[in-house]
Amino acid sequence: MSRGLQSPPYKKLRRLLAQARTDSGLTQAQVADRMKRPQSFVSKYENGERQLDVIEFVAVCKAIGVSAPELLTQLT
Repeated sequence: MSRGLQSPPYKKLRRLLAQARTDSGLTQAQVADRMKRPQSFVSKYENGERQLDVIEFVAVCKAIGVSAPELLTQLT
């Protein structure tokens, strides 16, 4: 399986997170504020400049208001 920021599964995860954010009506800045992180944190994971670890992924899902397990099921 291909790994890394540009792997097809990770690209899909980035798209799903960005779509969930926009579907929730949130800006990158609003998500970052909820996470007490800079806006660039959100921009970088959405644009593939950095990976999220599992703890960060769960925190992003919580900030966006989506279920982490449900979002992951969309990767398959």
